[in-house]
Amino acid sequence: MPAARLRAATTRGALRGILWLQVVLALLLVAGDGLGRLPALVAPAAAPPLSDPVRPGDQTRRYAPRELPGRRPGLPFAVPEAMPTRLAFEPDGDTLRLTGEIAPGDADRFAAHLAGLAAPPARIAFLSPGGSVADALAIGRAIRAAALATVVEDGAICLSACPYMLAGGVTRQVHRAAQVGVHQHDFGQNVMLPAFVAVRDIQRGQAEVMAFLDEMGVSPMLMRPAMATPPEEIYVLLPGELADLALATELVPAE
Repeated sequence: MPAARLRAATTRGALRGILWLQVVLALLLVAGDGLGRLPALVAPAAAPPLSDPVRPGDQTRRYAPRELPGRRPGLPFAVPEAMPTRLAFEPDGDTLRLTGEIAPGDADRFAAHLAGLAAPPARIAFLSPGGSVADALAIGRAIRAAALATVVEDGAICLSACPYMLAGGVTRQVHRAAQVGVHQHDFGQNVMLPAFVAVRDIQRGQAEVMAFLDEMGVSPMLMRPAMATPPEEIYVLLPGELADLALATELVPAE
């Protein structure tokens, strides 16, 4: 075989080998991710349900956002039976209520809604199981830019990415009977990416959140319980922690 044809055949063989290696690596990554999630699917988190009261050292609860009802016992305001799959904006006197999951694009929807109001609300109230971290950060920044107060009212929840919206308030009021909780986020990484790229993206996302918290005057140490709590669980912050981390500037006693 002539040398040129031999080199071409060798090159094609090498390229095919690289292609098959990439395919095998992708399959291994997908399989590894699936196996990593398998225990949570087969044996759900052993933590108590979110309805169980928390106390120091017993603050981790099961977290399944799609299983959380919109209407919770004891809420002093009207909400849907089921949690909306994206944020709903409901004016209520001088309060604008944000209810539901935080879906991609909700930050733009929030900015447009705020701009369309005849007068800005005095405060933003939350009832949310979380969702898109990027949108939560953008909403938090929009709240701070508008110099609005934030509140988690009696009996309401603000979980996962929701505390980043709460952090945007110039003042941040949390009722002692509310639940504010954090856990790990996936930051939208793709399991098809090589592991080192996925880890890099997660670290970049965590750094962005820590910078945001510092910018808002909230302690970046909020990320400590968040990073230690798996996605299928939620770490519910005690009132003292909310104050110490400056996530709450005012704690309202339970009625």
